Amino acid sequence: MNQENSRENLKYIFTQYLDKKGHRKTPERFAILDEIFSFQGHFNIKSLYLSMKDKNYTVSRATLYNTIDLLLESNLIIKHQFRNNITCYEKIFECARHDHLICTSCGAVIEFNEPEIQKTEEKIARMMNFTMTHRSIYFYGICENCLISVCP
Repeated sequence: MNQENSRENLKYIFTQYLDKKGHRKTPERFAILDEIFSFQGHFNIKSLYLSMKDKNYTVSRATLYNTIDLLLESNLIIKHQFRNNITCYEKIFECARHDHLICTSCGAVIEFNEPEIQKTEEKIARMMNFTMTHRSIYFYGICENCLISVCP
């Protein structure tokens, strides 16, 4: 699917969700949606706010938080708290499954994809008659850079 079709599909899903829940379809909400899906990787409210401000699009922090909540509820993004209770978000619509390695020393977040982990998760879900809507696994430890700087 090309990027334009993907964006239209994304907007359609969000519109359907807003209609179903009785929420207004405002230009601000769709501008926030577009901005989020232009990001690569993780983002937080501050980075989203600054990115929109840099593009001369004024939106209140309250609107950002409210729209983020709607996107979480509609399963288009996911919330992470990797370290120090800092909340980050990540788009999950049409994105490849992956997991995270989090360095407890420097805070680096490294994404990886391991098919064997996914197979095990799917096997467990089938055994438990459980329908998985999304998933996330975090591994905490020390990254290579921090390990090198600690060792003599």
